[in-house]
Amino acid sequence: MLRAQALVSAPNAVAPEEAQALVDRALANELRAAEDPNHPMRYLLRKTTPRLTTNKEIYETKDGEVAQLLSVDNQPLSAEAEEKEQARMTALYRDPGRQRHRKQEEAEDAERALALLRALPRAFVYQYAGSAESTGEMVERFNFRPDPDFSPSDLETQILKSMAGEIWIDPAQERVTRLKGRLLRDVDFGWGLVGRLAKGGWIEIDQADVGGGQWRTVRLQMAMSGRVFFKSRNFDTVEEESRFAPLPVGLGYRQAIELLRSLGGAEAESLR
Repeated sequence: MLRAQALVSAPNAVAPEEAQALVDRALANELRAAEDPNHPMRYLLRKTTPRLTTNKEIYETKDGEVAQLLSVDNQPLSAEAEEKEQARMTALYRDPGRQRHRKQEEAEDAERALALLRALPRAFVYQYAGSAESTGEMVERFNFRPDPDFSPSDLETQILKSMAGEIWIDPAQERVTRLKGRLLRDVDFGWGLVGRLAKGGWIEIDQADVGGGQWRTVRLQMAMSGRVFFKSRNFDTVEEESRFAPLPVGLGYRQAIELLRSLGGAEAESLR
């Protein structure tokens, strides 16, 4: 997994008048990539919370994502847990309605994410912070803060009015390699829920070329707290994605389940 470990400042390589244009092109490339469904992949998703760590194999299909649980807290599933997981997948295989519901939820989440991406060029004022070398590659760094003239169109983009941070861009491929944001004040949010996130919460996203010119999120870490439906909640999560491999365009979810079942044992064993 590619992640910036060391950051060494280098002389400025982008003229101020060119800096905003680079940000605009990089964000436009991110939006185009997010709207392109023609590069499905399989990958390993490792999710860590204060309560537990799980590893899942994810397949992207024309019918939505399909996941198979491989391990919990770095231990292979027990016989009972494996039986339960296989029963879940069998039920999913036999009931297309479940997968249609999942795909609908994924589409709604994707549209919210796209709304944020579309708003990024207008939501912030970007200030060039210089070039740097990160894990052997050059990046251009920018600080951002809310643009006082930005008017959010919905609750999803309302959060951008309260966020500041830093964005790194690969100038050769004009793609975002890292985005770090922190809430400057309490903020109401949507995402299908009613709630408020507390000042000081932060999110960090790392992206990388995972092969064939395809860029994906390889790490997401979020530490936020707030209230959802009048209950206090903490959102403390690390998600790491690795072992990317391309899948055929048009792969159906039932085909993915069959493939997952044939490979699941070997994948679980490789995590030990």
